[in-house]
Amino acid sequence: MRKINLAVTGCLGRMGHQIIKSVKSDKKFKLVTVTENKKTNKKIYGLRVAKNNLEVFKKANLIIDFTIPKCTMDILKIAVRLKKRVVIGTTGFTKKEDNLIKKYSKKIPILKAGNMSLGINLLMYLTEIASKSLNNSFLSKILEVHHKHKKDYPSGTALMLGKGIATGKNKNFYNLIGKKYLNKKDFPYGKKINFNSMRKGEIIGEHEVKFSSGKEIITLNHEAFDRALYSEGALSAGKWLMKKKPGLYSMRDLLNFK
Repeated sequence: MRKINLAVTGCLGRMGHQIIKSVKSDKKFKLVTVTENKKTNKKIYGLRVAKNNLEVFKKANLIIDFTIPKCTMDILKIAVRLKKRVVIGTTGFTKKEDNLIKKYSKKIPILKAGNMSLGINLLMYLTEIASKSLNNSFLSKILEVHHKHKKDYPSGTALMLGKGIATGKNKNFYNLIGKKYLNKKDFPYGKKINFNSMRKGEIIGEHEVKFSSGKEIITLNHEAFDRALYSEGALSAGKWLMKKKPGLYSMRDLLNFK
């Protein structure tokens, strides 16, 4: 069985560390490159942690990236030059950066997901169905809770769910973004989608979508208890992407949700 030579960026971060841990128990992969966006003398499983550059990615067939948007964009420029496949789990992209990712995907296969969990992607699918089924008298809001170390807000997953609401209503997501709150005990529904982000403790991830007509409330939610579900999802995405032509894919494509 031919193994997939894997490069993991942001290898010293929480998700980078978790992916490397999951790789060691998956015989389909061979870890060949681990990188950070800064110079360090550390080693992981005998591999020296390298700074991101063209040369260190040459041995890889696939790059899995959980970093920050600026770093991801730099890595994509390298990946396009080397014709490498990329799984992106980074969140917090601007509209301009999203458009650049679409542009790069015309040259290489890219799978981008704000969340690699099967459950979250099913939640997004159900959110679309609910949004499409409910009339305009229903207002919406999204709550997300993560560990105190997470800097960006709303989370990429919360934004994914917001896009699910917009898709259900056949509207442009960016025109539906409402207010963004941080650490509010309560926050209002809106004609636009309001977001509240809580940062506390070591919570891995909780997401909740709520629709209200004033007479009834519909709630869809998901809780994650083990970070391995994200890393294993990313590895599944990588295996699936190896057989794909250039294009921009999502976990929904992998899971074949219609």
